[in-house]
Amino acid sequence: MQLLSILDQLGFGLSSPKLKVVFFCLNLLPMSDHRMTRQQIYDRIRQTSKEEYILEEMKRLGFWDTTEEAPKISEELIQKKGALRRELRELMEKQRMFRDKERMLAEMRKKRMADALARREETKERRKAEKEARAKAWQEKKERSIVFLGKDYSAGLSEEEADLAKLAALNLPAFKDIKELAEAMDISVGRLRYLCFQRKLSTVSHYERFYLAKKTGGKRLISAPRPMLKNAQYWLLENVLARLEMHEAAHGFVPERSIVSNAKLHEKKELVINMDLKDFFPTVTYPRVKGMFKGLGYSEQQSIIFALLTTEPEVDQVEIDGQLYYAQKGERYLPQGAPTSPAITNWLCRRMDRRFEGVAKKLGWTYSRYADDLSFSANDTSNISRIIWQAQQIIQDEGFVIHPKKLKIMRKGRRQEVTGLTVNEQVAVDRKTLKKFRACLHTIETKGYQAAEWGQGFILASIKGFANYVRMVQAEKGQALCEQVDRILAKEENKQAWKAYFANPSRKKYAYEAQKQQATIEANAVDFGSSGLAESLTPVDPQQKDEEQWWSLW
Repeated sequence: MQLLSILDQLGFGLSSPKLKVVFFCLNLLPMSDHRMTRQQIYDRIRQTSKEEYILEEMKRLGFWDTTEEAPKISEELIQKKGALRRELRELMEKQRMFRDKERMLAEMRKKRMADALARREETKERRKAEKEARAKAWQEKKERSIVFLGKDYSAGLSEEEADLAKLAALNLPAFKDIKELAEAMDISVGRLRYLCFQRKLSTVSHYERFYLAKKTGGKRLISAPRPMLKNAQYWLLENVLARLEMHEAAHGFVPERSIVSNAKLHEKKELVINMDLKDFFPTVTYPRVKGMFKGLGYSEQQSIIFALLTTEPEVDQVEIDGQLYYAQKGERYLPQGAPTSPAITNWLCRRMDRRFEGVAKKLGWTYSRYADDLSFSANDTSNISRIIWQAQQIIQDEGFVIHPKKLKIMRKGRRQEVTGLTVNEQVAVDRKTLKKFRACLHTIETKGYQAAEWGQGFILASIKGFANYVRMVQAEKGQALCEQVDRILAKEENKQAWKAYFANPSRKKYAYEAQKQQATIEANAVDFGSSGLAESLTPVDPQQKDEEQWWSLW
């Protein structure tokens, strides 16, 4: 009866037969399942209409025939009437809004703000997803490629196409991308990027810089690469540069060639001319090194990376608030001390070597080069001015400069020297140097090693290194000196001194000095004079074989 009263209040009419039937059927059903509150009935009628509501209830309860054969006109009329009423209601609502301008504007603003908020949330979510996707893509790209290495060194990093035919002709390894290159070097792409990245001002330096005194006065800057970079440079040397066939006139840092093979070409000549190229390594700048790798067949991207690995800029060290900064002050060039520098210069000097060899043969001269030391010799001295003039022209054409103070013309009546070795009769160590060395050994034997001086560092290691050096040049004399040094080292007091020196924690400093010497020799940064190279050689590890103790430093 409660439902009937509610429907009556809503204007359905209590005398309606259909309503009474609906009411009767509802009473037959459980009240808990179909009882509706007054508010629910109002809301339902507002959404549709009274007739549609009654029709839906009759259908639901089974009092309205829904079969296909049943007439549909009454049902359609009720539904159409309800739809028209709803449309009319919406139009009347809009009409009321248009009549009330303030209300209309408020509704429009409200709707616009709601739409804007929805769009804002949608945009926020979309941008968040896009940002995450970009970050993921960028991380993946960083793991397999390098797109930026500094302001002045990134222009060609997108050019990844290499000349595979050239690389194959030179028997050089090819890499399809940076990830494959990094894997071949046994480092990550991130670490490779770290080694190559260039900043004008940085708190990181991949080189240990120090100075060595020159024999002629002044000092020479040596840049020894730190372990991470040095490993990368050695990989490049062994897998790329060492496969290149150097010109036969080049003897510096070429397998099976040495200062001895270089000097032998000039034995017993009437005239020997030595020239030195001024600032040899600093003259070879970054563009030239990059062009060299590009000429080998590597892509622009790989050439940039190889050039950055093998060059360094001149820097000023500045300390600000306790922090050390390295400020770049010039163009990148080959460092003296990197293991790759000699091989790169040997390859870049091939054309110069060919030109010198052609001129020398034409004029009856012999030519050879050890790093930046050029040597010419001949028995006919009539065209000496011509060979010097042509040498100056070729050197200038190749982008180098002759050191004006190191041009030496040595005739047979005087001591002739090539890369620190005498060549008047046969290749030999200078007699005066040998005499001084024998005197040093005599002093050690009679007065002890504390009373003698030879080279730099620990004297017992220095004399052993020089004795092996002499044996390399003159086997017979060197063997006798090595035996004498072995007798000296076999004495108990010298044994104890040797063990104490290498057992001392300060040996770390000694090992560091030895590394600096190695970097010096690798870059041909010391002079091969009569008292230069071999006197300063010291073994890295006393437990190694005699040959390894001194040869490992070359």
